[in-house]
Amino acid sequence: MSKTRIFALLMLALIFASILTNPPREQFEKELTIKAKDLFEKQLHYKDKDAVLLGMTLFGDKIVQDFIDRSIIIKNYYLFSIVKLRWQDTETPIGVGAFKSIWISPKIDEKADEIITILKDL
Repeated sequence: MSKTRIFALLMLALIFASILTNPPREQFEKELTIKAKDLFEKQLHYKDKDAVLLGMTLFGDKIVQDFIDRSIIIKNYYLFSIVKLRWQDTETPIGVGAFKSIWISPKIDEKADEIITILKDL
């Protein structure tokens, strides 16, 4: 076999593997829920961790889930997926998923600080 045919077969195998291993929406939501809870805990600045845990149990889970449902967009391009944060009619890419892995950008920390600052001023 020629080198181009081997290269083409390898590329087809790579494409097929990436389609089969693209992370599902539920995996993105799970990762983003964990990240959002961490960000909320950092923004609250409570010294007593039990108070934070109680608050997150009572209200935080619903707030985080509502935020993810309304503000997170997951675009599936079959070979990979892109996660975007929608806030005030702008979409900012905050993560990528491929080969059963999800990478969340540090931009989410900056965006969270911006959002929390706006919400505190209201």
